[in-house]
Amino acid sequence: MEQTRTIMTLEAIPEEGAKNAMIPLGGGVQIIADINPDSGAVIDIGSGIQSEKTRDEALALMNTRNEELTQLMNRLKAEFDETEKVVTELANQFNEGIALLQEAEPITSEETLSSSEEEPTKPKRRRRKRGTELTLDD
Repeated sequence: MEQTRTIMTLEAIPEEGAKNAMIPLGGGVQIIADINPDSGAVIDIGSGIQSEKTRDEALALMNTRNEELTQLMNRLKAEFDETEKVVTELANQFNEGIALLQEAEPITSEETLSSSEEEPTKPKRRRRKRGTELTLDD
């Protein structure tokens, strides 16, 4: 969105320049400045390096960047959709497998009772009396 606004702003500057143009700084703040007909734009060309370009060069560079971003977003969306489809298919396979297992081996209440009776009971631990526990000072 920021790049689209930048492109629209560069396109809105008349060839003969502008007097008292309001230039946005961000955060809802604008500064009033005069734009000369031959004024260019300072643009980040990568790694924090800034370069002065003509308005036409800056506009062309911003359009190229915007197209690259649009292509990247479309690729990411396509990958997301494909991954979501695979995950949905795997989830359906899992659910079908669980349903088959549950149909093949129904657990009766008698089996659960006999299996719980076979388990040895755990011996109860002696509880410490209050005040006999170790502290960080010990």
